[in-house]
Amino acid sequence: MTSEGNKIVAIASSTGGPKALQELIPLLPSNLNAPLTLVQHMPAGFTKALADRLNDISQIKVSEAKDGELLEKGHLLMAQGGRHLNIEKTASGQHRIRYSDEPHREGVKPCANYMYESLIKSGFQEIVCVVLTGMGADGTAGIRALKEHKKVTVIVQNEETCTVYGMPKAAVKAGLAPHGEDLKTIAREIIKNVGVR
Repeated sequence: MTSEGNKIVAIASSTGGPKALQELIPLLPSNLNAPLTLVQHMPAGFTKALADRLNDISQIKVSEAKDGELLEKGHLLMAQGGRHLNIEKTASGQHRIRYSDEPHREGVKPCANYMYESLIKSGFQEIVCVVLTGMGADGTAGIRALKEHKKVTVIVQNEETCTVYGMPKAAVKAGLAPHGEDLKTIAREIIKNVGVR
């Protein structure tokens, strides 16, 4: 287990995501040595209920992210539906959530590409990008750009356990991940990559 604390887990999911997240997130320990962010494609008004549900069944803290909220280890902040989530480094070296209102991208809002691209200018040295079930290719362009600037580990869900093998397949086809994993393995890989406190 590594002990450096300068890491983040950034998750993207779409169709079938709520089910996958309810299986994956409870497998993560409360003392995970990294903050987590999540873009789940959902319209405004639906994300808070999912965040509350995940919080109820998980060891880590889960909440819908508020604009300006600081990232904390062992706390998953989920993008609000209908707003693009960005991660911004503060003057004091912490990181906070900033929402932006660009148009839909990849046909979705929030779009994970914005989240991943915002991490290029962050102070995080290592980023674990997790791409779960979903239609389309959201996440691939953002992760590709991020990899040019940061140490990135990409973990994607396998076809067998996906509701729609679109977003993970796009990441594999782009050469960002060698193959997909089931959700239990993804949880183990996250823990292995960021460690515990």
